[in-house]
Amino acid sequence: MIIGIGSDLTNITRIQRTLDRFGDRFRDRVFTVIEKEKAARKKNPSETFAKRWAAKEACSKALGTGLRMGIAWKEMEVTNLSTGQPQMNVTGSAKKRLDKLTPSGFIPIIHVTLTDDHPWAQAFIVIEAVPAGDEISQI
Repeated sequence: MIIGIGSDLTNITRIQRTLDRFGDRFRDRVFTVIEKEKAARKKNPSETFAKRWAAKEACSKALGTGLRMGIAWKEMEVTNLSTGQPQMNVTGSAKKRLDKLTPSGFIPIIHVTLTDDHPWAQAFIVIEAVPAGDEISQI
């Protein structure tokens, strides 16, 4: 069953201007070490940061909170499987909110898709609850 859906469209140029203006202060407030390392390996880090910004916004919407109710930026982290597929990891208050949304006897799975076409970066998040034991077949 679907327990949350979120999307976000972010302007890459706006993220670049924010990076130019605030630098590490912005990066350190919003992005995890893994996310910053991934961006540093890219030719255009602002595209990577913009997609992750959009994913965090979309995730907060899927959780039904937006970026309030105590959920912090770095409690939502985008990593990639060895295949390149993005995945969303949540911790802290974001994890508590996810657990509250998930019915008893179910396991949450967060589906993520990211794309960019300059100057836009977009993310969609779907949070699915599957019966405990079925989560392996869903991955």
